[in-house]
Amino acid sequence: MLKLKPNCECCDVDLPPESRDARICTFECTFCADCADNNFDGYCPNCGGELVRRPVRTSEYLLKHPASMERFVKKHSQCQAALSR
Repeated sequence: MLKLKPNCECCDVDLPPESRDARICTFECTFCADCADNNFDGYCPNCGGELVRRPVRTSEYLLKHPASMERFVKKHSQCQAALSR
């Protein structure tokens, strides 16, 4: 089951479970659409896998299986360059 991480690993923008702007790889590294497209050209900087839109979990199932609350940010050179613009 997906963790539905709450933020972009690059810019730390909030990505709530219902967000259609969340992108993930097969290891569930999580990025916003802007970082995925503009910083990483659609590929995960961690594993090289394709970043795709994260599915949305319905509210009924979010009650039974809540999204993760643990935030994670990793220092990628592309992220630091984007944050300094």
